[in-house]
Amino acid sequence: MLSERQKEILKLIVISYIKLAHPVSSNLICEKLKCSSATVRNEMMALEEYGYLEKTHTSSGRIPSEAGYRYYVDNLMELKELNGEDVYKLQTIFDNQQLELSDVINKSLQIVSDMTSYTTVILDEKSHENKLKEISIVPISNNEIVVLVVTDKGYVEHKDLRLDNVSLDEIKNTVKLINDLVVGTPIDEVSSKLEFEIKPIIGKYVKQHEMIYNAFYDVFRDMSAHNVNIVGKNNIFKHKEFNDIGKVQDIFEKFDDNEKMLSIKESNNNNDISVYIGHESNLDDDVTVIKTNYKTDKDNGTIAIIGPKRMEYSRVVNLLDYIKKQIEREENGK
Repeated sequence: MLSERQKEILKLIVISYIKLAHPVSSNLICEKLKCSSATVRNEMMALEEYGYLEKTHTSSGRIPSEAGYRYYVDNLMELKELNGEDVYKLQTIFDNQQLELSDVINKSLQIVSDMTSYTTVILDEKSHENKLKEISIVPISNNEIVVLVVTDKGYVEHKDLRLDNVSLDEIKNTVKLINDLVVGTPIDEVSSKLEFEIKPIIGKYVKQHEMIYNAFYDVFRDMSAHNVNIVGKNNIFKHKEFNDIGKVQDIFEKFDDNEKMLSIKESNNNNDISVYIGHESNLDDDVTVIKTNYKTDKDNGTIAIIGPKRMEYSRVVNLLDYIKKQIEREENGK
């Protein structure tokens, strides 16, 4: 059990290290708490013995350990309201009625990545709970069309296709065939149904069937794949913890591993804000992952922010909570 003074010292060290990015000396703590250096040094040594602080080789100061960050998040962190600038930037996105939900989420996480210099991740699960309601096309030019896929929950996906030397009538015949035979199928099963039910017969109805079939197959394959969107990968370079090129390469490889990134979604099944520090993240011992799930009438998924363990925890938790509430409020009609 930590004393109140030890808690205050640990809190000051975590906040100072997050802000300054160098070990915190006893002199700095003395200035803040107005107590003797001997007292502070003794308390810092005790916190080090408890496992909450670490001493670096290059300085007499201390930095938080993984356990120190965990204690801070669980017991000492104060959640403050977002500042007006942060709210304004995000609210502009949510007030834009022209944007689809997927665009709103992507743009809001891009803003958060820019504001914080952390990496943001969107793990979308829409393909598993949506069934195909209709597919249609909008001709753009002689060889370009937009494919519109509408699900039973109102989700609309659009894909641009370029089909050279293919007649519009042939494309329309393919769309009719898909609508006649595949409507009602879960999105993540459409590609399989195309392969086994449409492909064997499409040649009877569509002369230029091979190119058209492959194009539509790719549309549904892309939709049914686990959607892992990572924003701000290169932000990792902005943090001194990742100056080593080998470390950065290792993290980038994990970013590119969909299975590894999907493990973020599987860490828990509740809708709270969850904080995974270091080894808890199952991603890398030197990062923190803060995540939450969102659920609307049409869609559900996971949004996460990844940064160093020296992360602005309070701000990130507030940002994620704000985005989650805005997504669910806008889409569920409050």
